[in-house]
Amino acid sequence: MSLGYAEKLSYIEDVGNVGMTEIFDPPHVLQEKIERLTMMIRKSNHLVVFTGAGISTSCGIPDFRGPTGIWTLQRGGNALPEASLPFHRAMPSMTHMALVELERADILKFVISQNIDGLHLRSGIPREKLSELHGNSFMERCSSCGVEYFRDFEVESVGLKETSRRCSNADCDLKLKDTVLDWEDALPPEEMNPAEAHCEKADVVLCLGTSLQITPACNLPLRCLRGGGKVVIVNLQKTPKDKKANLVIHGFVDKVIGGVMELLNMRIRPFVRIDLLQTVLTQALSLDKRYVNWTLRIASIHDKKALLPFIKSVEVSFSDNQPMKEAVLDKHPFQLKRRTVWTAEPFDVILKVNFSEGCGCVCSRIKIPIDFHASTDTLKRDKDHVFRKLKSKAIKGSCCGHNSVLERKVMIVPKSETIVRAIVTNIRWYDDKMVKTTGAGSLSNGSLKRRKEGKSDTEAGRKHKKGQNRHKNR
Repeated sequence: MSLGYAEKLSYIEDVGNVGMTEIFDPPHVLQEKIERLTMMIRKSNHLVVFTGAGISTSCGIPDFRGPTGIWTLQRGGNALPEASLPFHRAMPSMTHMALVELERADILKFVISQNIDGLHLRSGIPREKLSELHGNSFMERCSSCGVEYFRDFEVESVGLKETSRRCSNADCDLKLKDTVLDWEDALPPEEMNPAEAHCEKADVVLCLGTSLQITPACNLPLRCLRGGGKVVIVNLQKTPKDKKANLVIHGFVDKVIGGVMELLNMRIRPFVRIDLLQTVLTQALSLDKRYVNWTLRIASIHDKKALLPFIKSVEVSFSDNQPMKEAVLDKHPFQLKRRTVWTAEPFDVILKVNFSEGCGCVCSRIKIPIDFHASTDTLKRDKDHVFRKLKSKAIKGSCCGHNSVLERKVMIVPKSETIVRAIVTNIRWYDDKMVKTTGAGSLSNGSLKRRKEGKSDTEAGRKHKKGQNRHKNR
């Protein structure tokens, strides 16, 4: 959850029960419950997982109703927590990635989430197997054709409002809208309908890190009971649905799911984050046709005016046969203008892309060959294939910064070349008991800092949700 999200919501007086006491099952009881849950998952034919804020607190994202949650602190008149790293750099938790493995093994059939952090999609859960009931802070949607745009930056508004970007479908060209619900917004049927259908079909609905207070979402898991299904709740606090559950586990979600994966003898693969950028080279002859005036721009693929949140600066240098002045681009837009004699031999522009806070390594180097007399062919590579190769290389070398060309587009008038590149910006490993992050610190390992007194929050194994139906007791 982004603190910015909480501030964007409309004011509401009653946010329900907050700050409830956390409960921890004794170690031997917890282990016995993990074994029972594992057996239930083994026997299930249609497992559905229902997630709340608790699966994201270990990612460094503060929750709503825990002892140091947003609503809890607000009710007490206390300062809000501050994430140690930007929201858009949060990486999936062990639980997120375990769910991906269960889905790949065809054990997990569907995920229903109340979270708006986008981590289920980023982790690799297929969109068609996910209902994001309250929206996604990184998603925009076209209300005409229904196309969704998953961004690398947090969309600026909530409440299904128009944003500054337009649908790229030429038949639409309408302004896009954010997807995050405000208090008074109804749950979207395109998310609610499949969630209801899968809960009714489920033989096990596993609720992870949710206080199950928000209607109508909190009633979805109970739909499986009509058909003889079972409800399991993993949460650090009591919930209103505990009495109807077949199993209630009080423990950190990562610890519980990590234990289940160990008993299932299933490995949790590393998370590798890949971000995209484009370099745009435009050129024009001078009036006397002796020089080429050219501009190189490093830009977002999402929109001409969009920021590149994972880039802090770009250092530009040139190959030895072209003694041009080097430059440091440290403000958006990252743009370089130069003039070169028309008869110049081909040369290389070397970009040292310095990553911003939260990335797993310091920089990535990109070489751009420039030949004003060559006719560059267009190119389009299979995105999934490129991503697989980059991930494999990053995991094998235990480092990020690797990059690869995805697409090259050439325009004759005005003469320009656009190259889209994929760059590995984070890697995170998971094993039974610990999470490792490559390079720079991550949100998951960084503690939450208080705006007052510089205090650190301890891990609270829950988070909350966001927008929902017209129900004031959020």
